[in-house]
Amino acid sequence: MGENNCCKSDKEKDIETLKILLAHWIEHNNSHEEGFREWADKAKNLGKTEVSELISKAADSLKAASDYLLEAKKHI
Repeated sequence: MGENNCCKSDKEKDIETLKILLAHWIEHNNSHEEGFREWADKAKNLGKTEVSELISKAADSLKAASDYLLEAKKHI
């Protein structure tokens, strides 16, 4: 009986840690996405169209990753 309580407690701790990590990862990605979009605009203004497009694609990928993480967070 004591073992089950221990394992359940470990599971609860892991779930709490996962909730915290998901929130952190989403916030972190959003911050980087914002910076990427800012620099994509700057690159475009510098005439670096291809660089701008690639940075924008990277920002889109971060947005997609955050969307997946947000969906995961909803299922905890």
